[in-house]
Amino acid sequence: MGMGMAAVHGRAQAGFAKEAQAYERGRPEYAWALTDWLERELGLGADSVALDLGAGTGKFTRLLTGVAGEAIAVEPVAEMRAQLQESLPGTLALAGTAEGIPLPDGAVDAVVCAQAFHWFASETALAEIHRVLKPGGSLGLVWNVRDESCAWVAEITRLMAPHEGDTPRFRSGAWRRPFEAGRYFAAPALTMLPHTHAGPPERVIVDRFLSVSFIAALPDDEKRRFAEALRRLIATHPDLRGREEVAFPYRTEAYRCARL
Repeated sequence: MGMGMAAVHGRAQAGFAKEAQAYERGRPEYAWALTDWLERELGLGADSVALDLGAGTGKFTRLLTGVAGEAIAVEPVAEMRAQLQESLPGTLALAGTAEGIPLPDGAVDAVVCAQAFHWFASETALAEIHRVLKPGGSLGLVWNVRDESCAWVAEITRLMAPHEGDTPRFRSGAWRRPFEAGRYFAAPALTMLPHTHAGPPERVIVDRFLSVSFIAALPDDEKRRFAEALRRLIATHPDLRGREEVAFPYRTEAYRCARL
């Protein structure tokens, strides 16, 4: 069972527990085109069992249930898991971590980590994912990445930067290191999909960025100041000012890693 719950990064535990509702409200759904990727690249279908590892509030699990015959969710943060169970009552949702997955050997056809792998990228996690996968199975890694070429998106990144500290992030690229040994998985193969998150700015900007782990974990007064800075940006930026709905630009990066 590996390292158990103690292995969850402190900032993930604190932030995601505190802002599980903002996460559910503010995080974008996943690009519909990913269903095609799950079928084509990960070989999922009606007779497949898929594991959503680090499932959070179940945003990606919902997509998986539409493609795989059975989807299982593993999530260490109780508050996130409770949200998942509420929205997907028919789905098996287990407490566990990437280093301690509560499933037998060769239990699943595919493991997918959406918006999560950078939290637990390690050789230990890859060994455990390898263990629960059937031979010929695949690990899928999915991230919605902000499009920084958009001026107001770059401004949001600038507002967040002072709070980031040493939080593991996708953008650092450190998540790739455990693959370099080539012991458990082939090198990640990328599929890129354009994606936008449309909705009221309060949801797609304010809720979205209050749900970022290291922002969610801030003391309340600092968090309030950050939210005020976001609302100031919304009220003053020419591309956002007076808009009831905005389209937040992302790109979805989906990686297939074949089990060796």
